[in-house]
Amino acid sequence: MGPGAVMIRLAATEQIVAILILGLVVFLGVHAFTMCRGARAGVIARLGERPYKILYALLSLVGLGLLIYGYGDYRAAGVIPVWQPPAWTRHIAFLLMLVALVLLPAAYIPSHIKAAVKHPMITAVKTWAFAHLLVRGDLGSILLFAAFLAWGVTARISMKRRGGPAPVAPPGWRNDIIVIAVGLALYAGVILWFHPQVIGVALVRG
Repeated sequence: MGPGAVMIRLAATEQIVAILILGLVVFLGVHAFTMCRGARAGVIARLGERPYKILYALLSLVGLGLLIYGYGDYRAAGVIPVWQPPAWTRHIAFLLMLVALVLLPAAYIPSHIKAAVKHPMITAVKTWAFAHLLVRGDLGSILLFAAFLAWGVTARISMKRRGGPAPVAPPGWRNDIIVIAVGLALYAGVILWFHPQVIGVALVRG
């Protein structure tokens, strides 16, 4: 590949990374705005609650679309290596993803797990992002997962400052068993189908 072709490829990659960054700014920016309770209340007062929710949903979808498009094109164009994660980090990432996918249903089902973690969805996002940072050493992945991790940390701090009632565990352990069973099913689905078919990266080597 000649110098001219290299420069063209670099310029194209920079454009793709810029789309990824724009998607992150829009998607996470919209979600971060909800932490600014005064500003949020002011916008709702001016627009009305329903128009605000519609605008919030539309901006979230635009940001998510840009994020998915940018990251997909970035990987297709060839990743930009920053560091090479050691092989042993894969084992930690697998374990962390199991935790993240158990916490996901715990966000919606009252349980002892939810009562202990308090904000399972935010913890799941942080765990997911950190797990991927352990095994992805390229620029686009670092930008993507570090941004989500930073949002998760900020969101957790914001919610802790706002206070509010803590989740209460229901009597018995039936819901915890359901949460774990759903989490294990999600984990199997992500490893065996979603990651190889949708993401394009096989996690289980034949």
